[in-house]
Amino acid sequence: MTVVSLRHARVRYGPLEALHGVTLAAPGPGLTVLLGRNGSGRTTALRALAGTVPLSGGAVVWDGVDVTGVPAYERARRGLCLVPERQAVFGSLTVRENLALSSPDPAAALDAYPQLRPLLERRAGTLSGGEQRMLAVSRALATRARVVLVDEPVQGMAPPVAARTYALLAALDACVVVAEQRLPPALRGRPAVVYELRRGAVVFAGEAGELGRPGCSTGHP
Repeated sequence: MTVVSLRHARVRYGPLEALHGVTLAAPGPGLTVLLGRNGSGRTTALRALAGTVPLSGGAVVWDGVDVTGVPAYERARRGLCLVPERQAVFGSLTVRENLALSSPDPAAALDAYPQLRPLLERRAGTLSGGEQRMLAVSRALATRARVVLVDEPVQGMAPPVAARTYALLAALDACVVVAEQRLPPALRGRPAVVYELRRGAVVFAGEAGELGRPGCSTGHP
């Protein structure tokens, strides 16, 4: 089993502290969801796991090994894939060229998202937001990474495509961590570990089915 975790992690942006000693663990294969409003720290937690922001305190641990000092490119080389919320594709390259960066054969990506097939020769920067997310997620699927981190994977997607995206991510033989503002409808009833963050701290940790029960925070009215 692959496990990535934050242990008492702190992250600062200048004078502001974005994570206040956050501890969480994401097992794999399986799906972990980081929930929270904008400014809650969910994106920062994802970036801390990937190594794209440094910790000011605490540790990042991967399979029992402290990788806090390991740079992001080395984590990627070891099998970690990050799909950020923005600039997740190379806009000046075509869809085909973007896919080729992850795999020489685009068949798997096109099977996952047939909507991309007629767009293969289009520059990625001209695609709609939902189409760019499909392209970004399909590239992550093709990498066969051990750890897949995705910030708002279904942003701009139609509900059926969003549901398919979560089914694809849940089926990966990997530790998958996604960041969302709310628990997606596609995950209700599906096994998933959930952490809710608010103002840089964890306010809920448990199974997806526990959210909304009396005494459990949801973070949203």
